[in-house]
Amino acid sequence: MSLRFTPLVQALPATVPFVGPEAQERSRGRLFRARIGANESGFGPSPAVVRAVADAAGDMWKYCDPESYELRNALARHLGVAVDNIVIGEGIDGLLNLIVRLFVEHGSPVITSLGAYPTFNFHVAGFGGRLVTIPYVDDREHLEGLLEAVKREQAPLVYLSNPDNPMGTWWEAADVTRFIEALPETTMLVLDEAYGETAPATALPPLDTARPNVLRLRTFSKAYGLAGLRCGYAIGAAEVIRTFEKIRTHYGVNKMAQVAGLTALADQTYLGEVIGKVSACRERIAGIARANGLVPIPSATNFVTIDAGSDGAFAQRLLQALIDRDVFVRKPMAPVLDRCIRVSTGPHADIDIFEQELPGALASVRSQA
Repeated sequence: MSLRFTPLVQALPATVPFVGPEAQERSRGRLFRARIGANESGFGPSPAVVRAVADAAGDMWKYCDPESYELRNALARHLGVAVDNIVIGEGIDGLLNLIVRLFVEHGSPVITSLGAYPTFNFHVAGFGGRLVTIPYVDDREHLEGLLEAVKREQAPLVYLSNPDNPMGTWWEAADVTRFIEALPETTMLVLDEAYGETAPATALPPLDTARPNVLRLRTFSKAYGLAGLRCGYAIGAAEVIRTFEKIRTHYGVNKMAQVAGLTALADQTYLGEVIGKVSACRERIAGIARANGLVPIPSATNFVTIDAGSDGAFAQRLLQALIDRDVFVRKPMAPVLDRCIRVSTGPHADIDIFEQELPGALASVRSQA
């Protein structure tokens, strides 16, 4: 080719952090019967959201409000912060892209956990950052190890998810607060709370927008059931939030996403119902795992990570055996974590299929040992 891409882009592999179930269905030539792998909310959005989206459909000829004014104000009231402390983005993934762009130059060290959310790593690579990874300890992100790496590398950016993806584990708010207080003032913490709604209240530190080196990320994709619309938000100090105006795509959060997010936020009763269903389903998935001789890891998210009882190769074969039975699940890929599979909560019908197919999948894999 005569086109001249940048050296950075030429050096990057063409990759997708997560291969979607649709792509897998196309390659398989058939649909999944149970879609319980992407940590979506199979319980769906609030009925009020469905009505609002339908009512708004005729207005889609209009551009969205580039300031997301109504949604930002509603979130500010809901969270008890100022509207200047909130920026809306195209899901947490879009916000991660912007945050990395704000803080990472070519060669900058960036700290995260080995096996943590791969889309963050994708953005770090895309801006030429140098990823420094710290192994999990006891299936939780290692706070002391992350802090030590931050100080050793003099890193401008560190990523922590609480509750965690892909393990579902969590730290209590007091532990996270101590981690924050120990960080150098020159290091920005990206605290990803995508699963905050399904976590114990004791896991989320109080919002402190006076601290300039913490950005809290939340989303409408999980408990609110709006993954397909890509709408998330960051909470932080006003002077930090203002810097997003320099680089964000101002018309990126589309009109339908703003309508849906505003309506979903207003229906806290439905959110409470979904959280109850998620909790009950976590218990059911854990029970299915135990009944099949597997060990579920306690979870504060909308999924359960299950220790398959062997190594990564065994877990990969189990994953494939379930996919062959039309059950879409996923698994962690980092060493040690890769001994597990991960099952999202969802409707009874999907979990029924998982319960029916898991014994056969396990028997098939065990017979190969």
